[in-house]
Order: sequence, then structure tokens, then C-alpha cells
Amino acid sequence: MRWMRWARQGRPELGLIEGDTVAVYEGSLFDAPRATGEQLALADVAAADWLPPCQPGQIVGLWNNFRGAAAKNGWAEPAEPLYFLKSPGSATGHGQPIAAPPPAVGRVFFEGELAVVIGRPTHRVTPAEASACIFGYCCANDVTALELLQRDASFPQWTRAKSLPGFGAFGPWIETDFDPAAAGLRTLVGGRERQNYAFADMFFAPAAIVWHLSQDLVLAPGDVILCGTSLGAMPMKPGSTVEVVIDGLGTLRNVYG
Repeated sequence: MRWMRWARQGRPELGLIEGDTVAVYEGSLFDAPRATGEQLALADVAAADWLPPCQPGQIVGLWNNFRGAAAKNGWAEPAEPLYFLKSPGSATGHGQPIAAPPPAVGRVFFEGELAVVIGRPTHRVTPAEASACIFGYCCANDVTALELLQRDASFPQWTRAKSLPGFGAFGPWIETDFDPAAAGLRTLVGGRERQNYAFADMFFAPAAIVWHLSQDLVLAPGDVILCGTSLGAMPMKPGSTVEVVIDGLGTLRNVYG
């Protein structure tokens, strides 16, 4: 099932995509949402009206989770997931602009990633329980102000570099029936392919990530975990259209600047 959110007359709406139509629902996505009986054409939802498909209380991102990137950069294989937190205020949806920060921030990079959406309260679960805690998946762009990250040599500023408005783009919808094991991701900038990698190259697959993170964090329905990126992340120029494409999940499209 594909769940989406959009704004209609200033109000957030929840919908289940069924082919070319959207069935409108009410209530919480994670607590038995109810169909209203209303349907509309998916094409009638304007690009400017799309919202992030859920409202995360936490956005967790991984670093160094792909063998290809680790080999090229000389990074050691991590013994456990290496993660940081992004402000939930950075979340933005499909079709929404990612505002360019002031020039003093420096270069801003795109990072095409797979996003995991948590569907139930998750804390200190077992490895066998972790998969059932995943509600679904979507495309993500973990935008990073790379020069902010190391601006102070005494303190890497992960949260600051990752949390500017629009830096947590994900969507366009949540797909609940998706197996990432045989899938991969492409990132296109201005129509030109910049990233192309398989999720099988992860050190930690989604269920393992959820298990490890739940030993530290209390994860709640709607929380989003970004599984990390691989080779090809580059700076964006203002005016660039960035598309994160995952077969079986769709295309997340945003304009930077």
C-alpha cells in the first residue's frame, strides 16, 4: 500500500493511492485510519501541495553504511551502525523546494538514500522482532552542508550540518510492500545520473539498523531512519532539480534553491 499526505485548503490530508486515484482517509496513519469514502485523481494533487508522508518525531541518519563508499574512502567496516540525528523541522516532501542557505554556509550536498518508517513503539526489541517494527519505506535526500560539519575542528557539527530547513526530504509516499534486498537507488541531478548503487551493499540492512538503534533510542510510529548513502554524493547548484529514484518506491523530486 502507498500512503501519502498533502495539503488541501491549508489542512493536511491523508490518502491511500490506488492506481491513479487517492482514497481519502482520516485519523492517524499508524492507528487504524478510516476511509471517508471520498476519492480524487492523483493527478489533481498539485506538486506544490505534497507533504512529507508522515510527521517524524525523530529523523535518524546513518554514516558509512555502504561497502563501496567505505572501500573508496578508506573507512573501516563499522562494528555497529554509526548514526546522527536530524531535526524533524528539516523534513520536507516531494515537490517542495529545498531553500539554499546563505553563502556563508558553504557547499550543500545531495545524498540519495532509502528511508525506513517506523510503525510501532520500538525500544530494545530483539533481532527477530525488528522487521515487524518497520511500517514501510520511501525515497529520501539527506541534504548536508558539508563545510559546516567540520567548521570547528574541535567538534564535528552533524546536527547543524544536517538540519537546515528542507534538508530532510523524503517521500513521495510510504510503500508498505517493498523488499529492499534486491533493489537499488539512482540519484539524478538535472536529469544526469550521479548515484547508482544497490542496497545489498549495505553493512547493516534495514531490520538490523532498527534492532541496533532500538537498543539506544525509543523509536515511535512515524520516526524515519535514513539508511546512509554511497558513492556519488556531490554539491548542488541553486536551480538544480534533484530526483531520487528507487524502483518499486517511486521518485522523490525537489528543486534546490
